[in-house]
Amino acid sequence: MNKKKAVLAATLLSLSMILGACGNSTSSNGKTANADVKKGVTPVADPEVAVIHMENSAAYGDITIELYSNIAPKMVERFKTLAKNGTYNGVTWHRVNQSVIQSGDPLSKDNDPKNDGTGKSDLPNVPAEFSDLKYDTGIVGAARGPDNNSANSQFFITLKREQGFDNRYTIFGKVINGMNSAMLISGVQPKEGERPVEPIRIKNIEIVPAASAK
Repeated sequence: MNKKKAVLAATLLSLSMILGACGNSTSSNGKTANADVKKGVTPVADPEVAVIHMENSAAYGDITIELYSNIAPKMVERFKTLAKNGTYNGVTWHRVNQSVIQSGDPLSKDNDPKNDGTGKSDLPNVPAEFSDLKYDTGIVGAARGPDNNSANSQFFITLKREQGFDNRYTIFGKVINGMNSAMLISGVQPKEGERPVEPIRIKNIEIVPAASAK
C-alpha cells in the first residue's frame, strides 16, 4: 500500500509541475472544462521533423522529434513557427526531473532565473488538442496552465511512462533520435528545485525534411 501511495504522490507531483509551467498563460475565456479528446487516431509523422541543437554540443547531442500534425495541427504549426522565427534560440531546459525535461520559455533567456517557466511567446495561446495517445517514453507534449487552452510556447519530453498525463496535455510529437541526450539532461546536477544551476541551453531548433534527418 505504501508503494502505491508513493507512486500516486509522484504522479500528482509531476502533474502539478506541468500545470505550473505556464502559470501566466491563460486564454481570454478562462474556461477549464474538460476538452474533447480525439480518439482512435493513429499518429502520422509530418513530412518535416524538428532537430534540437544544444549550445554545449560536446556534452549533449541533437534531439530529433517527429511531429504529429494529424493529431495536433495547431500546436505543430506553432512549434514550427517559433522554431523558424528564433523564439527557441537560447532558451534553457528550465524544469528537469526524473519524469520530464521542459523548455520553450523565452524568459529563460534572461539573467533572472526566478521567472523561468512563467513566460510564453507573443502569439495567442493554442487551444487544447487532446488525444488518447499514451504518454510513453519520448512523447513531446505542450505545457500549459490551469486553463486547457493555455498552451503557447513551452513543451516537455517525457522520460518514462506517465499515465497521469494521458488526455490532459496536447501530444504533438515523439523523440525518434536523441533520447540519450534527454536522459543526460534529466540527470544534471546541481539544481535549485528543478532548475539546473548552470543553464542548459538550446542553440536552436531546426525544421527540416524528415528524409534529410535520417
